[in-house]
Amino acid sequence: MTERRTTVLAIANQKGGVAKTTTVASIGAALAELGQRVLLVDLDPQACLTFSLGIDPEDLELSIHHVFTKGLPATEAIITTEDGVDLLPATIELARAEADLLTRTGREHVLRAVVEDLVEQGEDYDWILLDCPPSLGVLTVAALTAAEGVLIPLQCETLSHRGVGQLLDTVHDVRRFTNRDLAVWGVLPTLYDGRTNHARAVLDTIADTYDLEVLEPAIPKTIKFAEAPAAGRSILATSRSSKGAHAYREVASNLLARAAS
Repeated sequence: MTERRTTVLAIANQKGGVAKTTTVASIGAALAELGQRVLLVDLDPQACLTFSLGIDPEDLELSIHHVFTKGLPATEAIITTEDGVDLLPATIELARAEADLLTRTGREHVLRAVVEDLVEQGEDYDWILLDCPPSLGVLTVAALTAAEGVLIPLQCETLSHRGVGQLLDTVHDVRRFTNRDLAVWGVLPTLYDGRTNHARAVLDTIADTYDLEVLEPAIPKTIKFAEAPAAGRSILATSRSSKGAHAYREVASNLLARAAS
């Protein structure tokens, strides 16, 4: 019997409002539908991913903060969600953890150590998706150090893509110092309105500007995404047949094929 291989993928963009957390939750749920065992890791002190999966961060006694700063085994903080994925949740305490990590030797490797411990303990996840905070601080660098790939959600509403360049600079530094094998899997267009010339123009220029693969399909802009977190589920549960749900299922299938190749 072949050993199950874990694909660790960071979803990162330091610009807020690009549907990053929605992307993590939706791709995770779609991969679970495809029979994959998935762990989502909330690395944002705002705990948006945790909340969007129906868990009130204020009710949690254990979170990733304790894993990073208290040596708690990750398995003791992991929660099973209704969307068929496991979650390593965040709370506002994670902001304090980030400050604590700044003074720690090897802080860039703190998340890689957690992932390696999970593998050693026989937690046979097919996918670990890392929801990075909207910054290029120590937690994002730790995620990029732990990951084999990074996926960049990018909204198609603006030509202001400077943030992508900054993120790619950070990726370059991570490759140089802490994770030489980190690959950029591409840009995922989000909040896409194909009816506007501007959105299509943005989509056309992304690949040329950054020499990056643009993942397909683009995720359409729909009010259904805003409704899902309030229900504590992903859009795949709250609006199964919506265009957004179909798009994320297709993206997940494409990612699965890429990981297997």
